[in-house]
Amino acid sequence: MRQLLILIALVLTCQAKADIYHDMEPLTLDTPEMKPELVDLTEQNSIRLDMAAPSASPKMDFDFFKSKTNPGVKPYKFMDDMTFVGIPLFVAGWALKGDKAMFRVNAKADQGGKKNTQLLTDFKTGIDDYTQFFGPAMVVGLKLGGYEGRSDWPRLLASAGMSYAIMAVLVNGIKYSAKEMRPDGSTANSWPSGHTATAFVGATLLHKEYGLTRSPWWSVAGYGVATATGVMRVLNNRHWISDVMSGAGLGILSGELGYALCDLMFKQKGLLRNDIILDKENPSFFSISMGFGLGSKDLDFEEDGEKASIKFRAATVVDAEGAYFFNKYIGVGGRLRVRAQSAKDFGDFANYVSIEDYDAWMGLQHLYQAAYPGDYTGTPEQNEITYLDKVGYKFESESGWNENAPVTDSYGIVKSDHITEFTGSVGVYFNLPLSHHFSLGSKLLVGRSITQELDIDGHAEGNKKDISYTMTLDNRPGMKETNGDPKVSVNDLMYPNNTGEKWSDDWEYLTIGANSSTSFGTGLSLTYRYKSNFSWRFYCDYDYTRKNFTARYDPFHMMREGLTTGASYLMDTAGEYADELGLQVREYKTRKNMNYWTLGLSFLVNL
Repeated sequence: MRQLLILIALVLTCQAKADIYHDMEPLTLDTPEMKPELVDLTEQNSIRLDMAAPSASPKMDFDFFKSKTNPGVKPYKFMDDMTFVGIPLFVAGWALKGDKAMFRVNAKADQGGKKNTQLLTDFKTGIDDYTQFFGPAMVVGLKLGGYEGRSDWPRLLASAGMSYAIMAVLVNGIKYSAKEMRPDGSTANSWPSGHTATAFVGATLLHKEYGLTRSPWWSVAGYGVATATGVMRVLNNRHWISDVMSGAGLGILSGELGYALCDLMFKQKGLLRNDIILDKENPSFFSISMGFGLGSKDLDFEEDGEKASIKFRAATVVDAEGAYFFNKYIGVGGRLRVRAQSAKDFGDFANYVSIEDYDAWMGLQHLYQAAYPGDYTGTPEQNEITYLDKVGYKFESESGWNENAPVTDSYGIVKSDHITEFTGSVGVYFNLPLSHHFSLGSKLLVGRSITQELDIDGHAEGNKKDISYTMTLDNRPGMKETNGDPKVSVNDLMYPNNTGEKWSDDWEYLTIGANSSTSFGTGLSLTYRYKSNFSWRFYCDYDYTRKNFTARYDPFHMMREGLTTGASYLMDTAGEYADELGLQVREYKTRKNMNYWTLGLSFLVNL
């Protein structure tokens, strides 16, 4: 009975619901008029379809000679991707060729009679010998791992081979025609830099194969390592900044030409992936840059009426920079800048670094009385002439710095011939679109600058000398020096004798540094957006900072090592004569407004 009542209730309920819709009109569906029409599938839609398709797990790819082409991939036209940015980069290096050092470095090597062989650098890293191959190593590794890039193996190998062949012809043809001497004076094939050109060809391969088709950060990695390779070539004293700039330009140009020729040869065959397309017009970016600096190329010091100066070459400038834009016109961002400025001429600071400089060491020889046995065997008058003319050694038959001399070897070791500034800045960025591909940019930055000092160490070795003498200190009133010290008289001074001991000394010969300071910057740039997510930018930056520089100069530190205690005491009481020689450590200070101009090229990833 309960189940029957439930069933009757359900039937009545359904009937009541049905009565509600009994008088309603039926629904009608309006079908729009449709006309069949053939349309071209846009490049953007084709890429999105390709990107949206499910991909299988990557498999190892060893089909070096098997050609394959994926459907729906857009073919490249001849010169389709040429940007020609390598040409102005090469020209910039050529324009800087005249900015060379005024001296060679390497006092120990035989320089074939060259003058000013005063300084020996010991900075050396071999990393640049390997980083030049970073680009091709990454491309081959990713390809072998089955990570598809732009091309199949035959097309990739042809593009790489063509690029490196063009680079080799250009670089070596110029090297052995220009015959530019390297900074270390080793060979006359400095300009342009082959290591840098090789690195930038490899970076262009990685950019073409994976940066354009997979992720822009592959391009950042490739060009970042290539830039570091060029900087290391300068720091290794193997190349000038002009060599590196021109090498980078030739590397980029060779890579683009190699791919352009293979696009003409292969047409659509061997293409696996399309370029990534970025819809955003927002100019947010991340960039790496390399440039050269102008302005503020000398430092002049003055202390107690004494002047000293040092001159610098054009600076090497490397940047990492990024900005987020709220719209097309304004954004915020920051920049990390490394600016290395190497010495072109050490001026007066280099006078005493080498024993080859006879005139500079005359005073030191006078103080040492470095008599070679047999020099003073004549009459007192003859001995006096010998002393005045030859400073105590036989110039006709013996080297001035012979095995019995107090100093038998002396040279400077350049630990760093650069004053390097590390600057971190933040500020406002501006953008003015000129067309779909070109835009003007500017910025206002404020930051902090930290300086790494220039550093030259000294090395000297020789025979320890003793000097026999008697000394009188007259402390009577009226007999004192003007500063109140007793009047010193040295009697019975005997010429020095070898003690039989050897000595050597290593010390800080010269250091030049500066305090940290606030930096202000601005700049003007022209950006060429040659892909939706990649751009090249030419820029001119201006930076201002006010720095307090200090030069600590200690040319004769080794003199105490070469004399016994008694002889050292004689030096300490040598009075004005010792002061004239600069035996004490000297510090020079100057405060200078630094106005930096930087011209360079940036590689941008649009975010």
